[in-house]
Amino acid sequence: MSAAAIVAEDVGVRFYFDRQLRVTTPALAHLRRSVTESWGLRQLSVHIAGGDAVALIGRSGAGKTTLLRVIAGILEPDEGRVAIRGQLGSLLSIEAGLLARLTGRENALLLGVLAGLSRAQARRTVDEVAERSGLDDAFDRPVSSYSQGMLARLGFAVVDQAQPDILLLDEVHEALDHEFRERVQERAQELLARGGIVVAAGHDHPLLERVCNRALLVEDGRIAADGSLDEVVHAYLD
Repeated sequence: MSAAAIVAEDVGVRFYFDRQLRVTTPALAHLRRSVTESWGLRQLSVHIAGGDAVALIGRSGAGKTTLLRVIAGILEPDEGRVAIRGQLGSLLSIEAGLLARLTGRENALLLGVLAGLSRAQARRTVDEVAERSGLDDAFDRPVSSYSQGMLARLGFAVVDQAQPDILLLDEVHEALDHEFRERVQERAQELLARGGIVVAAGHDHPLLERVCNRALLVEDGRIAADGSLDEVVHAYLD
Protein backbone atom coordinates (compact mmCIF):
# COMPACT_ATOMS: atom_id res chain seq x y z
CA MET A 1 0.00 0.00 0.00
CA SER A 2 1.05 3.62 -0.38
CA ALA A 3 2.37 5.16 2.83
CA ALA A 4 -0.31 6.45 5.18
CA ALA A 5 -0.21 10.02 6.49
CA ILE A 6 -1.91 12.30 9.01
CA VAL A 7 -1.57 16.08 8.68
CA ALA A 8 -3.15 18.51 11.15
CA GLU A 9 -2.58 22.24 10.71
CA ASP A 10 -3.62 24.91 13.23
CA VAL A 11 -6.49 22.76 14.45
CA GLY A 12 -8.90 24.20 16.99
CA VAL A 13 -11.90 22.50 18.61
CA ARG A 14 -14.27 24.52 20.78
CA PHE A 15 -16.66 23.18 23.42
CA TYR A 16 -19.55 24.90 25.17
CA PHE A 17 -20.69 24.08 28.71
CA ASP A 18 -23.97 25.03 30.35
CA ARG A 19 -24.50 25.95 33.99
CA GLN A 20 -24.28 22.28 35.05
CA LEU A 21 -20.99 21.90 33.12
CA ARG A 22 -22.68 19.71 30.52
CA VAL A 23 -21.42 19.94 26.96
CA THR A 24 -23.89 21.72 24.73
CA THR A 25 -23.97 22.65 21.04
CA PRO A 26 -22.94 25.99 19.50
CA ALA A 27 -26.55 26.64 18.40
CA LEU A 28 -27.94 26.10 21.91
CA ALA A 29 -25.08 28.08 23.41
CA HIS A 30 -26.32 31.25 21.69
CA LEU A 31 -29.82 30.74 23.15
CA ARG A 32 -28.72 30.20 26.77
CA ARG A 33 -27.22 32.39 29.43
CA SER A 34 -24.24 31.44 31.57
CA VAL A 35 -22.65 29.31 28.86
CA THR A 36 -18.91 28.80 29.16
CA GLU A 37 -16.68 28.44 26.09
CA SER A 38 -13.56 26.27 26.23
CA TRP A 39 -11.03 25.19 23.63
CA GLY A 40 -10.27 21.46 23.64
CA LEU A 41 -7.57 21.98 21.00
CA ARG A 42 -6.05 25.27 19.87
CA GLN A 43 -3.54 25.98 17.08
CA LEU A 44 -2.43 22.35 17.11
CA SER A 45 -0.24 21.21 14.22
CA VAL A 46 1.34 17.80 13.70
CA HIS A 47 2.51 15.68 10.76
CA ILE A 48 2.62 11.88 11.13
CA ALA A 49 4.15 9.81 8.34
CA GLY A 50 3.77 6.17 7.37
CA GLY A 51 5.80 3.90 9.63
CA ASP A 52 5.33 6.15 12.66
CA ALA A 53 3.92 4.76 15.91
CA VAL A 54 3.04 7.76 18.05
CA ALA A 55 2.20 7.80 21.76
CA LEU A 56 0.05 10.67 23.03
CA ILE A 57 1.20 11.61 26.54
CA GLY A 58 -0.43 14.08 28.91
CA ARG A 59 -2.69 14.50 31.88
CA SER A 60 -6.42 13.75 31.74
CA GLY A 61 -8.23 16.58 29.97
CA ALA A 62 -5.15 17.76 28.08
CA GLY A 63 -6.74 17.05 24.67
CA LYS A 64 -5.46 13.58 23.75
CA THR A 65 -8.89 12.03 23.20
CA THR A 66 -10.13 15.13 21.40
CA LEU A 67 -7.17 14.92 19.00
CA LEU A 68 -7.89 11.24 18.30
CA ARG A 69 -11.56 12.01 17.65
CA VAL A 70 -10.62 14.76 15.20
CA ILE A 71 -8.26 12.41 13.35
CA ALA A 72 -11.00 9.75 13.29
CA GLY A 73 -13.50 12.22 11.82
CA ILE A 74 -15.82 12.01 14.85
CA LEU A 75 -15.28 15.70 15.65
CA GLU A 76 -15.12 18.47 13.06
CA PRO A 77 -12.48 21.12 13.89
CA ASP A 78 -13.70 24.69 14.33
CA GLU A 79 -10.38 25.96 13.00
CA GLY A 80 -7.63 24.59 10.78
CA ARG A 81 -7.67 21.40 8.75
CA VAL A 82 -6.95 17.70 9.02
CA ALA A 83 -5.93 15.55 6.04
CA ILE A 84 -5.77 11.76 6.15
CA ARG A 85 -4.25 9.35 3.65
CA GLY A 86 -5.19 5.72 4.21
CA GLN A 87 -8.03 3.69 5.70
CA LEU A 88 -8.76 4.44 9.34
CA GLY A 89 -9.43 1.92 12.08
CA SER A 90 -10.21 3.33 15.52
CA LEU A 91 -10.91 1.93 18.96
CA LEU A 92 -11.57 5.03 21.04
CA SER A 93 -13.99 3.56 23.56
CA ILE A 94 -14.33 0.00 24.80
CA GLU A 95 -18.11 -0.03 24.36
CA ALA A 96 -18.18 2.06 21.16
CA GLY A 97 -20.61 0.63 18.63
CA LEU A 98 -21.41 -2.48 20.71
CA LEU A 99 -25.02 -3.33 21.58
CA ALA A 100 -25.27 -4.96 25.00
CA ARG A 101 -28.20 -7.25 24.15
CA LEU A 102 -26.42 -8.77 21.14
CA THR A 103 -23.79 -11.49 21.27
CA GLY A 104 -20.18 -10.94 20.30
CA ARG A 105 -20.89 -12.69 17.00
CA GLU A 106 -23.94 -10.54 16.25
CA ASN A 107 -22.03 -7.36 17.13
CA ALA A 108 -19.15 -8.41 14.86
CA LEU A 109 -21.59 -8.96 11.99
CA LEU A 110 -23.28 -5.61 12.60
CA LEU A 111 -20.03 -3.65 12.85
CA GLY A 112 -18.72 -5.34 9.71
CA VAL A 113 -21.77 -4.19 7.76
CA LEU A 114 -21.51 -0.67 9.23
CA ALA A 115 -17.85 -0.62 8.14
CA GLY A 116 -18.93 -1.17 4.54
CA LEU A 117 -18.85 -4.95 4.13
CA SER A 118 -21.74 -6.70 2.46
CA ARG A 119 -23.70 -9.09 4.68
CA ALA A 120 -22.12 -12.03 2.87
CA GLN A 121 -18.62 -10.58 3.41
CA ALA A 122 -19.36 -9.91 7.09
CA ARG A 123 -20.56 -13.48 7.57
CA ARG A 124 -17.42 -14.84 5.89
CA THR A 125 -15.12 -12.82 8.16
CA VAL A 126 -16.92 -13.31 11.47
CA ASP A 127 -15.16 -16.61 12.22
CA GLU A 128 -11.80 -14.85 11.77
CA VAL A 129 -12.96 -12.17 14.24
CA ALA A 130 -13.88 -14.93 16.70
CA GLU A 131 -10.41 -16.45 16.37
CA ARG A 132 -8.62 -13.09 16.63
CA SER A 133 -10.58 -12.14 19.76
CA GLY A 134 -9.77 -15.35 21.61
CA LEU A 135 -13.17 -15.19 23.34
CA ASP A 136 -13.99 -18.88 22.66
CA ASP A 137 -17.54 -19.75 23.83
CA ALA A 138 -18.10 -16.20 25.13
CA PHE A 139 -18.23 -15.00 21.51
CA ASP A 140 -21.81 -16.33 21.38
CA ARG A 141 -22.91 -14.75 24.65
CA PRO A 142 -24.44 -11.25 24.99
CA VAL A 143 -21.74 -8.63 25.44
CA SER A 144 -23.60 -7.36 28.53
CA SER A 145 -21.90 -10.28 30.32
CA TYR A 146 -18.40 -9.25 29.13
CA SER A 147 -15.65 -7.79 31.30
CA GLN A 148 -13.83 -4.63 30.17
CA GLY A 149 -10.98 -6.79 28.88
CA MET A 150 -13.35 -8.99 26.86
CA LEU A 151 -15.00 -5.92 25.33
CA ALA A 152 -11.57 -4.58 24.37
CA ARG A 153 -10.64 -7.93 22.81
CA LEU A 154 -13.81 -7.95 20.69
CA GLY A 155 -13.43 -4.31 19.63
CA PHE A 156 -9.81 -4.72 18.62
CA ALA A 157 -10.52 -7.95 16.72
CA VAL A 158 -13.26 -6.23 14.70
CA VAL A 159 -11.04 -3.22 13.90
CA ASP A 160 -8.05 -5.43 13.08
CA GLN A 161 -10.11 -7.59 10.73
CA ALA A 162 -10.61 -4.56 8.46
CA GLN A 163 -6.78 -4.26 8.07
CA PRO A 164 -6.63 -0.47 8.42
CA ASP A 165 -3.70 1.67 7.31
CA ILE A 166 -4.05 3.87 10.40
CA LEU A 167 -4.87 2.46 13.83
CA LEU A 168 -6.08 4.78 16.61
CA LEU A 169 -6.21 3.52 20.22
CA ASP A 170 -7.43 5.51 23.22
CA GLU A 171 -6.39 3.74 26.44
CA VAL A 172 -8.54 0.69 25.59
CA HIS A 173 -5.39 -1.45 25.31
CA GLU A 174 -4.87 -0.90 29.05
CA ALA A 175 -7.90 -3.13 29.76
CA LEU A 176 -6.27 -6.07 27.95
CA ASP A 177 -4.49 -8.95 29.62
CA HIS A 178 -0.80 -9.65 28.98
CA GLU A 179 -1.42 -12.28 26.29
CA PHE A 180 -3.67 -10.05 24.20
CA ARG A 181 -1.40 -7.04 24.64
CA GLU A 182 1.33 -9.08 23.02
CA ARG A 183 -1.02 -9.79 20.12
CA VAL A 184 -1.84 -6.07 19.79
CA GLN A 185 1.88 -5.33 19.74
CA GLU A 186 2.49 -7.89 16.98
CA ARG A 187 -0.36 -6.54 14.84
CA ALA A 188 0.86 -2.97 15.34
CA GLN A 189 4.37 -3.90 14.22
CA GLU A 190 2.99 -5.67 11.13
CA LEU A 191 0.99 -2.54 10.29
CA LEU A 192 4.05 -0.32 10.68
CA ALA A 193 6.16 -2.64 8.53
CA ARG A 194 3.83 -2.08 5.61
CA GLY A 195 3.88 1.71 5.95
CA GLY A 196 0.95 2.17 8.30
CA ILE A 197 0.49 4.42 11.34
CA VAL A 198 -0.38 3.73 14.97
CA VAL A 199 -1.49 6.54 17.31
CA ALA A 200 -2.12 5.46 20.91
CA ALA A 201 -3.09 7.48 23.98
CA GLY A 202 -2.60 5.99 27.41
CA HIS A 203 -0.64 5.75 30.63
CA ASP A 204 0.76 2.23 30.15
CA HIS A 205 4.27 3.44 29.31
CA PRO A 206 5.89 -0.04 29.06
CA LEU A 207 3.41 -1.10 26.37
CA LEU A 208 3.74 2.21 24.51
CA GLU A 209 7.52 1.91 24.67
CA ARG A 210 7.41 -1.49 22.95
CA VAL A 211 5.25 -0.17 20.11
CA CYS A 212 5.95 3.56 19.68
CA ASN A 213 8.98 5.18 18.06
CA ARG A 214 7.73 8.71 18.74
CA ALA A 215 5.69 10.57 21.35
CA LEU A 216 3.78 13.83 21.58
CA LEU A 217 3.15 15.68 24.83
CA VAL A 218 -0.31 17.26 24.73
CA GLU A 219 -0.87 20.17 27.12
CA ASP A 220 -3.88 22.49 27.15
CA GLY A 221 -4.86 21.41 23.65
CA ARG A 222 -1.44 22.04 22.10
CA ILE A 223 1.64 19.96 21.28
CA ALA A 224 4.15 20.88 23.99
CA ALA A 225 6.88 18.38 23.04
CA ASP A 226 7.65 16.00 20.17
CA GLY A 227 10.38 13.37 20.41
CA SER A 228 11.20 9.91 21.69
CA LEU A 229 8.96 8.37 24.34
CA ASP A 230 11.64 8.74 27.04
CA GLU A 231 12.19 12.42 26.19
CA VAL A 232 8.49 13.22 26.19
CA VAL A 233 7.75 11.29 29.40
CA HIS A 234 10.57 13.20 31.14
CA ALA A 235 9.14 16.47 29.83
CA TYR A 236 5.71 15.44 31.11
CA LEU A 237 7.04 14.55 34.58
CA ASP A 238 9.04 17.77 34.75
